[in-house]
Amino acid sequence: MRLFAAVLPPEEAVAALREAVQPIRDDRLTWTAEAGWHFTLAFMGEVRDDVLPELHARLERAAHRTAPFALRLHGCGHFGDRALWAGAAGELDALRLLADRADAAARRAGVAMEQHRRYTPHLTLARSRHATTPLRPYLDALAGFEGTAWQVDTLSLVRSNLPVSGVPGEQPRYETVRAWPLTG
Repeated sequence: MRLFAAVLPPEEAVAALREAVQPIRDDRLTWTAEAGWHFTLAFMGEVRDDVLPELHARLERAAHRTAPFALRLHGCGHFGDRALWAGAAGELDALRLLADRADAAARRAGVAMEQHRRYTPHLTLARSRHATTPLRPYLDALAGFEGTAWQVDTLSLVRSNLPVSGVPGEQPRYETVRAWPLTG
């Protein structure tokens, strides 16, 4: 299974972001489906079935060691000329700690992870179809965005089902495999 640990925003946060993004949505970018809006904490890639019990146990432990915390969608940013994202504000140290714990849980469970680097909280909104599409107008439009605050109280393990139909524009489908309450 292709897996990642994530924080999933609640519907109220998604609705506020939807309202902010709607006026700037156009066909120059490939927009991420709202069902795919999430904060990836640790991307694991393909995970073998025999690793899952240990991974579940370690992610559960990470969730139980982490207290719920406040978060909201805030502003925007970009990765190069290709990806536009919404940022986060609130208890970012707690979000980074949860990301570090999810990454460590996967490594200790035997998942081959990429090199660890400082976590950048982001929720991918769109990708550029062409490197020549300027992101500045989108960045300017979303710069002042302040989303609805919520209490992060769950660590989710999400499966990414990649497109297989070959239909242009088809996006991955995400399903929550397991979720654990934050109880620290």
